[in-house]
Amino acid sequence: MDDAALIDLLQRFGFSDKEIDTYLTILELGEAKASTIADEADVSKRYVYSIAEKLDDRGFVEVNDHAVPTTIRAKPPSDVVDSLSSDLEQMRPALDARFSRAAPRSERFEVVKSRVTVVKRLAELVARAETEVTLSVPYTLVDDVADELRDAVDRGVLVLLIVTGVGPTDPLELSGLASVVRAWEQPMPTMLTVDQAAGLVAPTEMVTRSNSEAQAIVFAQEQLGPVLVGSFLGNYWPMATETYTCEPDELPTAYGDFRHAALQATLHVRMGHEVRARATGRSVHLEDGRTELNGRIVDVRQGLLEPATNSFPVENTLVVETEDGTFSVGGQGAFIEDFEAESVELSLVE
Repeated sequence: MDDAALIDLLQRFGFSDKEIDTYLTILELGEAKASTIADEADVSKRYVYSIAEKLDDRGFVEVNDHAVPTTIRAKPPSDVVDSLSSDLEQMRPALDARFSRAAPRSERFEVVKSRVTVVKRLAELVARAETEVTLSVPYTLVDDVADELRDAVDRGVLVLLIVTGVGPTDPLELSGLASVVRAWEQPMPTMLTVDQAAGLVAPTEMVTRSNSEAQAIVFAQEQLGPVLVGSFLGNYWPMATETYTCEPDELPTAYGDFRHAALQATLHVRMGHEVRARATGRSVHLEDGRTELNGRIVDVRQGLLEPATNSFPVENTLVVETEDGTFSVGGQGAFIEDFEAESVELSLVE
C-alpha cells in the first residue's frame, strides 16, 4: 500500500492531515520527545502534546509522562489493528439491532446487459420470494430457474408462471414448479415480480438471442411492483392457456398473500367443499368499520384459474357470509370490495 492509500484510510478514521503527518512521524521514530516529533512533522510542540492525548485515547500511542522529558511511543500496528477490530466487533450487535428496526427498504435499479446475468438475477430473486412470484419466461429457460421455483412452491409461495414459445398441447415438464402454469406460443417480455416489491423486465430478444444489444432492468421498488403485476395479470395472463394447476392445500391454512387465498378457495369450492374464511384487515368504506370478518365463502370472483369468474382481469374477490351479513373481501389496495384483507385463514366447514 502506498502513502496516498494509507493516508486515505486514516482519513476515513477521522484523522486530519496534520494528525496523519504527526502520527506517521511517531511511527517512523518509534519513540521520541515531543520536541523531536514537532521538528520532524513541522508542527508546534504544543500541538504534538494535544494530538498525542487523542492518539493515546484511541490506542495508537502511549504517552510516557513519568519520564523527564516526556516521550511518546508508537504502539505496534498489529496491536492497534487488533484493538480496532475488537471495538468494531463489539459495536456490530448494537448496529445490527438498530438496522433491523429502522433501516428503510432500499430502492434500486440495475441495468443488465447480458443474457447470463438476466438468468442469474431471475434465480436470485425467486430464491428470495416469501409470498408471491409472477414470472413469464421462454420455456427454453425454465430449467435454469427450476430449482428456485420448486423451492418457492415448497415453502408456500404463490407462483404464477407463463411459459412462452410453446403451445398448451406441447409436452411440457412443469409439475411442481408453480401454483398455476399457462403457456403462450407468442413471444412476450420476460417479466418477474417477487412479493410485489422487486423484479426484472427483459425484452424478448435479449433472452432468446445471444448477440442482442437489448438491456434488462432489475428493480427493487414497492411502487413499481404492483404496476408490473397488474400488467402481467391484466394483459398477458388472460392470453395464455392453462396447462398445470397445483393440488389444493390442506386446510386450515393462513395466507399473507390474498391472491393465494383466492386461488386455494377456488380449488376447494370447485371440489365441492364448503370453505370458511377468517380475514383480518380493515373496512374499505367505513372509517371505524370492522377489522375482522369470519364466515362461509359463498362466491369467489377470480381470474387466476380457468374459467375466469371475475368482471375485470385483476379482480380477485371472496364473498363471505357472516352473522352480520354478506361482505366482499379483496386484497391489498382493495377499493370496490367491502373489506381489505391483510391476511386470510381458510378452513373447511365441518
